[in-house]
Amino acid sequence: MREIIKLKIESIIYDKIDTQRSISGGCINDAKIITTKSGNSFFVKTNSNSEKDMFLKEANGLRELAKANVIRVPNVIYADVDFIIMESITPQTKAKLFWENFGRNFARLHKFTSKYFGFYEDNYIGSTPQLNIPSDIETVSWVDFYFNKRLLYQYKLAEKNGFAGEELRKNFSQLENKINIVLKDCDAKPSLLHGDLWSGNFITDETGSACLIDPAVYYGHREADLAMTKLFGGFDSKFYSAYNEEYPLVAGYEYRENIYKLYHVFNHLNLFGSGYYHQAVSLIKYYL
Repeated sequence: MREIIKLKIESIIYDKIDTQRSISGGCINDAKIITTKSGNSFFVKTNSNSEKDMFLKEANGLRELAKANVIRVPNVIYADVDFIIMESITPQTKAKLFWENFGRNFARLHKFTSKYFGFYEDNYIGSTPQLNIPSDIETVSWVDFYFNKRLLYQYKLAEKNGFAGEELRKNFSQLENKINIVLKDCDAKPSLLHGDLWSGNFITDETGSACLIDPAVYYGHREADLAMTKLFGGFDSKFYSAYNEEYPLVAGYEYRENIYKLYHVFNHLNLFGSGYYHQAVSLIKYYL
């Protein structure tokens, strides 16, 4: 940790840092548990190379999730352009009914809604900008929002990055003509979404319950959140059963799953390169 950031943190927490322990913080940030002279512990993420508002947007996303008051999120103590300070949560073993409770509470999170799709600010999905502010907030439909702010944005980014081959260009053009058919019966409501929930973006807190971290928050179709949980696996079937008992899914959700996975595969294509190209093409072809 750079000395200037260390001094800033000490001035905020009104204590001297005694020890620093590096932990896994994903592929973007440097994450540490700091312990102060008085024995208090905090979780701190730093990254001098990230976008200047990344930690500020993360803090706002965590605070938005906390409004629903159904799943724990870390308490944000302070966020700045160079770092974010949060409460330190020591992961414990999952409780006996961990997956059932997680699924049920995740469904309750999705019952927390807004009048409009999107969010009051743009934020990030990983390190990629995520566009949340619709052009016409009063009338934008979910289909328009999802295609333009999610799929089309990522596709154009793939073109810019040199990852959009001829097959992808041709298939994406055909998908654009079918998107209304794919999503026509989805009954989308603006639910509060974590936005990037995979097995690495939750931890188990001191009570053995789920705690959400690293969100890409916006209000959107709840099926988009569930699709992301299935992209890389790691969620027990009890999670989905409990979710569906609490907030039953609309017919056709399995058909729509791939259209929501596509956004994240596009993002991985843009972040990590051509290894995700064929998966993106395959997801599009599912609808052609």
